[in-house]
Amino acid sequence: MYRAHFGLREPPFGLTPDTTFAFSGASHQEALNVLLVASASGEGFIKITGDVGMGKTLLCRRFLSTLGDDYVAAYIPNPMLDLRGLLLAIAEELGAEVDRQADQHHLIKAVNHALLGFARQNKRVIIFLDEAQALPVETLEALRLLSNLETEKRKLVQVVMFGQPELDQKLAQPSIRQLNQRIAFQHQLSGLSANETSQYVSHRLRVAGYSGEHLFSSGALAALYKHTGGVPRLINVVAHKSLLAAYGEGKPRVSRQHVLRAVHDTPAAVQGTNLPLGGLALASAAIAGVAAWLYVV
Repeated sequence: MYRAHFGLREPPFGLTPDTTFAFSGASHQEALNVLLVASASGEGFIKITGDVGMGKTLLCRRFLSTLGDDYVAAYIPNPMLDLRGLLLAIAEELGAEVDRQADQHHLIKAVNHALLGFARQNKRVIIFLDEAQALPVETLEALRLLSNLETEKRKLVQVVMFGQPELDQKLAQPSIRQLNQRIAFQHQLSGLSANETSQYVSHRLRVAGYSGEHLFSSGALAALYKHTGGVPRLINVVAHKSLLAAYGEGKPRVSRQHVLRAVHDTPAAVQGTNLPLGGLALASAAIAGVAAWLYVV
C-alpha cells in the first residue's frame, strides 16, 4: 500500500527468504565461505547454527544457487522425521525409485544405489537439512549411516545441517558424540552490526526500487538497530511497520518516532525496552494509510 508513496516497485522488507534481496553481512559471508570451502573438500558433516531470524534459510538458498552442474542437492526443509521418514525423503529428492512401504534396509540400499549412479557421473551429492534441531536424537545418530557410504576414492554424500542453537545441545549428548566428531566445518551466525543494519536497510530499499536519499533518518536507523539487535527478520518486521506508520501520516521519511511505534507493536522487539509510544499510534497511522490508499484507488 505504501509502494507508490515512497517510489518502490515492491515491498522491501518481506519475510519470505528471497535471494534477490540477499545482503552480505560479515557473518553471512563468512558462513557462505565456509560452505564453499567445505563443499569443495567433500568430506564430513557441515553445521551452520544461528538463532531464530538470523537468515539460515536464505543462506542455504544462496549456497544452493552457487552449485554447478557437477553437484546434486537434496533439500529437506522440515526434517522432524524418524530415520525411515528421513531416508524416504532423501531417496525421493535424489530421484530414486522406492516403494514407500519399504523398510529401512531397502531405503538405505536405494539411496546408496542412487549415490553410486551420481558418482559414476562425477557428480557430488549434498544433503541439506534445514531446521535440523528438530531431528530426533535417534535420527541424528543414524545419520552416520549415510556418511559411511563411500567408494575407495571418496565419500558418496555430504550432509549440511542448518539449525538453531538447540542443535548444538543435541549434538553435545554423549549418545551421539560420534556424529559430533564427524562435523568437519561449522559456523555460528550472528546479527548485523549497527553499520551493517544501515547498509542492510539501504540495500533492500535499492533492490525494491527506491532511488531517493535516506528514507530512514539516522535516528530511525539507530532505534531500528537498538531494538532489533541486528536480527534480519526483526529488522524486516519493524522496518515494514515503520514505513506503514510514516505512510499513514503522509510523511516522506521514516523518523525515530515511527520506528518506536513499530517496535512497540512488535513483541519480539519490545522485550527489555521502555518505549513512550503505544501500539495504538501505529495502528491508527496504518489504518489512516489504508483508508487513504483505498480512497486514491
